[in-house]
Amino acid sequence: MVCGLVQMRHPLGTYKPIPNQRKPDNFRRGMFLLGLLQLGTIMFGLIAIYYVAVSFAETVKSSAPIFTVLIAWLLLGERTSCFVLASLVPVMAGLALCSSHELSFSFIGFLCALATNLCECLQSVVSKSLLSQRSYVYSPAELQFYPNLAAVLLQLPTWYFLVDFDKLGHQLDHSLLTAILLDGISFHGQTITAYVLMSYVNPVTYSVANTTKRACLIWLSVIVFGNPVTLLSWLGTAVVVVGVLLYGRAREVEERRRELFSITRDKMEAIR
Repeated sequence: MVCGLVQMRHPLGTYKPIPNQRKPDNFRRGMFLLGLLQLGTIMFGLIAIYYVAVSFAETVKSSAPIFTVLIAWLLLGERTSCFVLASLVPVMAGLALCSSHELSFSFIGFLCALATNLCECLQSVVSKSLLSQRSYVYSPAELQFYPNLAAVLLQLPTWYFLVDFDKLGHQLDHSLLTAILLDGISFHGQTITAYVLMSYVNPVTYSVANTTKRACLIWLSVIVFGNPVTLLSWLGTAVVVVGVLLYGRAREVEERRRELFSITRDKMEAIR
């Protein structure tokens, strides 16, 4: 939240601020919704890696295209082609293979990783809809600061009822404070670059880039933490990553076909 406030004052080359903009009527509601989804993404993600290995949690999160298709169908009424649905088969098969042979499998961790996926996909849809508005141009720093402020306010009851501050005070030291500080700065960098990327590319390209990030996280977590991984679990992870890349390609082909066969106003005027 503090990093977002600083970057609102000093963009540091990430975006060009537009002065004298009047905030829309739904500004607070949109920021509160984003803050709620961001809080859910973080909390469910932390609970997931508390119960399961980071590599397995990231593999489950790689199934985001499944949630993207469901959200597009339920909220937007968007129909998905058979080609795109077929590309989700290896994602689900790889996830099932990985889950059945994961040594650190926990049902609670698995459900929390899925909940993280749902919150993150909804957050991407809401963020993209806000970034696509023409009446008001949201800056990446605004989408970082205001939702984080809302998330902090939503977290206050959790801190009051669930955090033992006396015990926490004895555990705090320089190494833990440094780790928390680096974690916050890293999260800010990840989020601000994601918003900048979403303002330049379409959701499919962003999804493919996100999948590449998850693949790197899976490999790094195994190397750094030394989590035991079976051969079938590795195979399932590879199938999930390949399936997501196929999904990105299928969505790209589908969008090109829609543009090709759609009749726009410009095309109608050209025909006339």
